[in-house]
Amino acid sequence: MGAIRHLDDRDLPAALAESRGPVLVDFHATWCGPCRSLAPSLDALASETGEQLAVIKVDIDQAPAAANAFGVRSVPTLVLLDGGSVRDVRVGLQSLAQLRSWVGCVLPPSAMARA
Repeated sequence: MGAIRHLDDRDLPAALAESRGPVLVDFHATWCGPCRSLAPSLDALASETGEQLAVIKVDIDQAPAAANAFGVRSVPTLVLLDGGSVRDVRVGLQSLAQLRSWVGCVLPPSAMARA
C-alpha cells in the first residue's frame, strides 16, 4: 500500500529529486472544501497504486515557495510528474475514476489493472 507523504518547502525539492517513478503532487489548503472532498480519492489511489506512484500533499499555506514554483493559483491543483518533468496539471476536484484514468498515462498497465 502506498502512503501519502505530507511535505513542505523544505522537503519537497529533495523528495522530487529522489523520486524514481511517477509522482502526483496535490497542492491543497486546509480551508478548501474541494480539497477535503478530494482527499478520500487520493487515499484510495495511493492505496491502489502502491509503490508505483508517489502521492505527495503540499499545503500551500505551509509551502508558499513550492506553490509558487509550480504556478499554483487555485486549489486543489494536481501536478503529475514523470522522470522529474511535469507531465500534466489538473485544477479542481477530480473523481477517483478521473484520477485513475489520468495517472494511467504514466503507470505501467499492470499497476492500474488492480484498480
